[in-house]
Amino acid sequence: MGQFREGVRYVFKKNRHGIQIKSAEQLEKMRAAGLVVARTLELLRTSVRPGMTPLDLDAIAEEAIRGEGAIPSFKGYQGFPATICASVNDEVVHGIPTDRRPLREGDIISIDCGAILDGWHGDSAITVGIGEVDPALTELMRVTEEAMWRGIAALRVGGHLSDVGHQVEQYVRSQGRYGIPQEYGGHGIGTEMHMDPWVANHGRPGRGPRFEVGMCFAIEPMVNLGTDRTKVLADDWTVVTLDGRASAHFEHSVAVTENGPLVLTALDGGASRFPGVVVDAGESAS
Repeated sequence: MGQFREGVRYVFKKNRHGIQIKSAEQLEKMRAAGLVVARTLELLRTSVRPGMTPLDLDAIAEEAIRGEGAIPSFKGYQGFPATICASVNDEVVHGIPTDRRPLREGDIISIDCGAILDGWHGDSAITVGIGEVDPALTELMRVTEEAMWRGIAALRVGGHLSDVGHQVEQYVRSQGRYGIPQEYGGHGIGTEMHMDPWVANHGRPGRGPRFEVGMCFAIEPMVNLGTDRTKVLADDWTVVTLDGRASAHFEHSVAVTENGPLVLTALDGGASRFPGVVVDAGESAS
């Protein structure tokens, strides 16, 4: 969920920039929370079809999360009324699920999902096409997801925070004339859903805090088919593109380890992208 507080008090370290450093045991807990989110999103991915409403998906998500003994982290957060954010077509992020308009063939929907398990947070998002979609939308989704993976790859010990946004922006710009909303980005994550620091999806490399083992971030590019300009609707949540063109959003919660990024909200821990990473969080951090 793009830059948003809830949590349980734990004893944890912080680096000199105030960024939470997780122990091996704490990363195991974050991995468990991440897997709840991963399984929920996979269920939603396989469930969505024309004729369903975003509210139908929300009900599926809440049942799945609570069925695993976890708590939906979005519901009630600063007044947000639902378990997932469901953003359709020109909605960028923070769409409120309703039953006002069923999903139609050719739509795309971004589903952002969070869960709290044992006081630790997982946060992830996918964008899914409904049936046959325009090739331009398929390419938009591909570019956005790949940009996320390029940003995640920058989470290496000794790298800088701004390396993430630089990698995201460089990849998106190399693929065509897309808009990257400047005011939305990723964030730290752990005992709260949104923690310092904010993680931009643009910028120059080599700036900001250096990555250390045990840091965790939610990396989440949002990419628009047209302009990067957005506005917030009257519900004070839903962000839409100013030109009415489509937007896509992908997100993973990721831990920095000695061996590279451990993707806490991927079912395989990110092993398909980063084969050298030890998926067992207990073996990945000190």
